[in-house]
Amino acid sequence: MHTSVTLAASWIDVGNGLGGDFKDLVFKVGIPAMCGVFVFVVGWKTKAPGPTIAACFLAAIVWGLSANMDDLQGNTSDTINEYDGGPGIIGGDQ
Repeated sequence: MHTSVTLAASWIDVGNGLGGDFKDLVFKVGIPAMCGVFVFVVGWKTKAPGPTIAACFLAAIVWGLSANMDDLQGNTSDTINEYDGGPGIIGGDQ
């Protein structure tokens, strides 16, 4: 008996279940606000340009990835489906 396990449980659908307004609030207000707080706190605590610039880059990456969550969900689903339909276990030195 072969049972399929979904590796990417689509947690975005949980946000959709709570309502589109909640999802928009988190992705369009919550995450950008937390990125701004992160950069501000790093800049305040270190008072140095290097760590503050690094914090800006990290915040931009998080913000950018969260803004493109729908594209990332599609790519992840495609990858999982590709591997689920593959040839199975490949024999080797095990």
